Amino acid sequence: MKKHLPSEEMKKDLDNLLSKLNAMEIVAKDEFQTNTVKVLRALVEGQIHSINEFEHLKKAIDLLTLQLFDVQNKTRS
Repeated sequence: MKKHLPSEEMKKDLDNLLSKLNAMEIVAKDEFQTNTVKVLRALVEGQIHSINEFEHLKKAIDLLTLQLFDVQNKTRS
């Protein structure tokens, strides 16, 4: 099974996709193509936002774990 890419690499790939979507929007010939690019852009930006939020959650869990260890150590002392 394939491992997940690091978050920075995923964000870089998604940023590259946004650049391609910008180029696609410039050469779009009709309203359908323009609207399709807008939908795809919203999806890619949503993915970037989700990755950022996941990083925040990981940090929060790490801080909470440290606090739990501190409380546990104080009750044992």
